[in-house]
Amino acid sequence: MGAVKYKRMPRAVREQQMLDAAVRTFGQRGYMAASMDEIAELAGVSKPLVYLYLNSKDDLFTACIRREARALTDAVRAGVRSDVSADRQLWDGLRAFFEHTADNPDGWSVLHLQARTHGEAFAAEAAVMREEIVTFVTQLIVVAARDAHRNPDLPEREVAGLAEALVGAAESLAAWTNATPGVTAREATATLMNFAWAGLGNLMEGRSWAPPDAVAQEMSG
Repeated sequence: MGAVKYKRMPRAVREQQMLDAAVRTFGQRGYMAASMDEIAELAGVSKPLVYLYLNSKDDLFTACIRREARALTDAVRAGVRSDVSADRQLWDGLRAFFEHTADNPDGWSVLHLQARTHGEAFAAEAAVMREEIVTFVTQLIVVAARDAHRNPDLPEREVAGLAEALVGAAESLAAWTNATPGVTAREATATLMNFAWAGLGNLMEGRSWAPPDAVAQEMSG
């Protein structure tokens, strides 16, 4: 039998084809179980060509993390308009997040599960993406507080903590949504807005929660 011939195409197109196959394989089978043979077959190329383009399994996985992270952060940023109210901006950003993770479940699996559990280097790549989203959400909360002219001096540390909590909740909810049939991105967004916005609204109004006196004394003792 003669050698298998592959259709010639630009390197960039071929590389994206390989990354598509790799994200699907890593996302569905996990990093350890995924094989380069399987990825090459799914991409319709030879295994040596995958190695030629992307060097190693580790490098291929890193390229997948970076591509999926960029796609997610771009989707969230693109979903938010600056000419709407603060709650609408947060709604739009969260909805873009949930829509993207629902439309790209394998990519979300790579970012949220695989990258975090298979080595410090991979986890660091995913952390860069997460930090960018946290920074973006922090800016939304700061702008909301200042534009409301209700609590313009909301401490930066408190804002950063709120953003971390909100992003963490969004990540967990996205994983649950993707694993729960019938839950839409809109429903997930409404769930998190109902959970978060009441608290954010109170902070902007200058009404913050305080622990009961007994608890407060215990914490300060």
